[in-house]
Amino acid sequence: MWRQSEILHQGAEAIVISGYWMGDKSVLKIRNPRSYRHPDLDRRLTRQRLSVEVRALTKLHSSTISCPSLLDVDIDNGWILLSYIDGETLYESLLSGSSGFEQIRDLGRLIRELHELGISHGDLTTHNIMINQEGDLSLIDFGLSKIIPEIEQLGLDLQVLNECLNASHHEYEGAIEVLIEGYLSSHNNFLPSGDEVIGRFNAIRGRVRYHA
Repeated sequence: MWRQSEILHQGAEAIVISGYWMGDKSVLKIRNPRSYRHPDLDRRLTRQRLSVEVRALTKLHSSTISCPSLLDVDIDNGWILLSYIDGETLYESLLSGSSGFEQIRDLGRLIRELHELGISHGDLTTHNIMINQEGDLSLIDFGLSKIIPEIEQLGLDLQVLNECLNASHHEYEGAIEVLIEGYLSSHNNFLPSGDEVIGRFNAIRGRVRYHA
């Protein structure tokens, strides 16, 4: 049923493996046990995070946001099987010059759509955003997401991405302002409003600058 192909990523939190499930290209993500945590606590945290990831993906599939499809999951053993998303990461695309400010503005709109669904991503970097040949954006890796987040988590999504843009894509000067334009282009009556989230983001950004 599952045939492994290659390891895509091996990090502290999880190992990500590409392969085939029922003949279709897919991705298996296995959460790594953390030896510094008590085994019972580690199992509980793994179950909680996988449960939230499953809920987030399930909710997203009733929306227009592109993300991996959930194929299978074993919460007790700490793994999740997902459909494969074609394309390259936005990180790679921005570095090569294939993407630019237009895609950054589109990303702002996409993040607002995510927030309007009542989901925060938790790890919004350009490594966790895919772009295909048509320029369509997809979100991946919802392992740190939150359902019905507080406004602080929404602001933190933008701050994590702001730090990523400054560190990895500094040649795109003013990128965060372009992203904010995209974020505020949605005028739905969702609360908190876009202006409120941007206000919280600016407050977080100010705290980070102060402590730095």
